[in-house]
Amino acid sequence: MGFSIQRFYRNREAVIKGTALFLLDIILIIASMTGALWMRYDFSFVNIDPVFWESVQDYMWINVVCTVIINAFCRLYTSLWRFASLEELKNAIIAILLSSFVQYCGMKLFKYPVPRSYIFLYIMLLSFCIIVPRFSYRFIRIAYHNREVIWQSKPVVTMVVGAGAAGYMLVREMKNSKHLNRKVPCIIDDDKQKIGTYLQGIPIVGGQKDIPAMAKKYNIEEIIIAIPTLKEEKRRELLEICQETACKIKMLPGIYQMVNQEVDVSMLRDVSIEDLLGREPVDLRMESIGNYITGKVILVTGGGGSIGSEICRQVALHDPKQLVIVDIYENNAYNIQLELKKKHPELNLETLIASVRDKKRIEDIFETYHPDIVYHAAAHKHVPLMEDSPDEAIKNNVLGTYNVASAANKYHVKKMVLISTDKAVRPTNVMGASKRLCEMIIQIFSQISPTEYAAVRFGNVLGSNGSVIPVFRQQIKNGGPVTVTHPDIIRYFMTIPEAVNLVLQCGAYAKGGEIFILDMGEPVKILDLAKKMIRLSGHVPGQDIKIEFTGLRPGEKLYEELLIDEDNLVETENDRIFVAQMGEIDVAEVSRKIDGLIRLAYDEYKDIRAEIKKIVPEYKNKTE
Repeated sequence: MGFSIQRFYRNREAVIKGTALFLLDIILIIASMTGALWMRYDFSFVNIDPVFWESVQDYMWINVVCTVIINAFCRLYTSLWRFASLEELKNAIIAILLSSFVQYCGMKLFKYPVPRSYIFLYIMLLSFCIIVPRFSYRFIRIAYHNREVIWQSKPVVTMVVGAGAAGYMLVREMKNSKHLNRKVPCIIDDDKQKIGTYLQGIPIVGGQKDIPAMAKKYNIEEIIIAIPTLKEEKRRELLEICQETACKIKMLPGIYQMVNQEVDVSMLRDVSIEDLLGREPVDLRMESIGNYITGKVILVTGGGGSIGSEICRQVALHDPKQLVIVDIYENNAYNIQLELKKKHPELNLETLIASVRDKKRIEDIFETYHPDIVYHAAAHKHVPLMEDSPDEAIKNNVLGTYNVASAANKYHVKKMVLISTDKAVRPTNVMGASKRLCEMIIQIFSQISPTEYAAVRFGNVLGSNGSVIPVFRQQIKNGGPVTVTHPDIIRYFMTIPEAVNLVLQCGAYAKGGEIFILDMGEPVKILDLAKKMIRLSGHVPGQDIKIEFTGLRPGEKLYEELLIDEDNLVETENDRIFVAQMGEIDVAEVSRKIDGLIRLAYDEYKDIRAEIKKIVPEYKNKTE
């Protein structure tokens, strides 16, 4: 392992402390033996019976050796007494009782007479001498820490919610650690039997409904939720109450952190917007996913993007024969490659730089790797940018999808799944219209090819590149203002892992030609989302951080639609996934129109929107 100066000095310090305790115990054991006789004879050495005094002197060194051995066995020289707890107290009591019993038996065995009260007085004195110095170190350290906190910068006044095991350990660490500048004046717990009692000397002042009042009374700056067993719905309710204060909120991640009672302040994390949305967990259906991915060659276009990279992560969990990542942006591709190689060193991974616009390059990749399943996530997705560059949306999204779908047919891919969007429904922007065209390409190929083509349509994913969440987060970090396009705008949201898991399930269900619709839950008002994020950061919306309305951007809707006609939905095995029944497409006619549209895009045709509308009549462009 090599020599480490740091380890040497750390070990030397531990040895010095252990040796000091060892020498102190020798002195205290001798003092306890002589002190027991001294107390028995009314605190007078003169009155001690010479026979008893001789017995104690003759047995003294035997007792010293036996006692320090027992102390060492009970870890009294290796424990961290600055963190002394009930476990260390228990070990100390066991050592005292055991060594006293050994002394009693030894004196009887060697016929050393002592007064009958001697052994009880000895136990009392030895307990004091062994326990008090060790625990004094902890108490002195706490007092010193409190003094340091007072003299340092103003401590963070913190409320802990939860007086269970996790709350106890967090409070203990905050009180003991010299690195934590915190003051905990109160604890909250819904257990009525705990209210009015104390935890680590801190009062439990009320239940969750009392949080706003107690936060105001004690001038709380930060709230820590220490209830790792809290269910999704209850957690959302608790967070809503906490948001009534202007406090910053942190919480423990989950029950798995309670294993072996390994809970400390480092596990705390900021409350995320996902916690506030409080969605019910997805039915993962891992078996159905594994059945069609395991042992297969999987190809993911746009594999370095938000959705594509998560597809790669989840595919890697199901032991594919090979995973091929295709992306035009080398930084993203490199990042996901490094991540997967570290987490799954056994994975047969290929990472390729290519554009889906390049038909020959895509066909070469398909010919080389012969994928069984293709997830097509490569696309331009930013609505305002595509409004300014509509031809690029057609080149990348439409032509790219056509190239990948065509290669999947030519090289006999079993399944191809297109990642679509809710913006493809009655589109009001070029990006949404281009994705509807992508869906139509999938429907065309499903009518002429044995490959099973499908599209998956869902709304916004939390935290994806360019989405509203990271934008708001950066604006809040900069001190505002937070910009919202319209006070009434709403969106559907889903976490990236949740959306991708459902995408993989759709692949398992696909038989050819389906457009899968994901149940996105209840829509979220963007203005409410902004206010919640501001409060999570410990600020007051409209006061500390301003909110500005900038107006709807070109092509932007007040609300997105996932469903064209709810009567045409068909349920699947998963109640979060539906199939939209779409009419058949005139393959020859639509193919001719899409081919012409792509040619116009490469000619930088100025009225490309009008040509899009000829193929997607429900599309309403900004001039209408």
